Amino acid sequence: MANHSATLDDVFHALADPTRRSVIARLGRGSASIKELADPFGLGLPTFLKHIKVLESCGLVVSEKIGRVRTSRLKRTKLRAAEKWFDEQRAAWESRYESLDNLLATLKGENDES
Repeated sequence: MANHSATLDDVFHALADPTRRSVIARLGRGSASIKELADPFGLGLPTFLKHIKVLESCGLVVSEKIGRVRTSRLKRTKLRAAEKWFDEQRAAWESRYESLDNLLATLKGENDES
């Protein structure tokens, strides 16, 4: 569980930044060169590469250099871990809401009988 938690911490840290979320969204449409990814942000390449390093270090992005072009692609397995966590949280809250609805219905029924 600790390893799973560390993985999620890294993924959520990476996704906490709007630039990195945009990069993930772009890579969701397919691989892209670092230059293509950096262009919309108006950041210097060294600054942008720090964002890429964060995404790579948590395993969301894989980059490879072919010739002089460095290309990145999305690695979806880490996103699935975050999605699973959200699904678990959603199920827990839905269960709590259902219990609350049942309690309120019971209380309303008791009040109607009075």
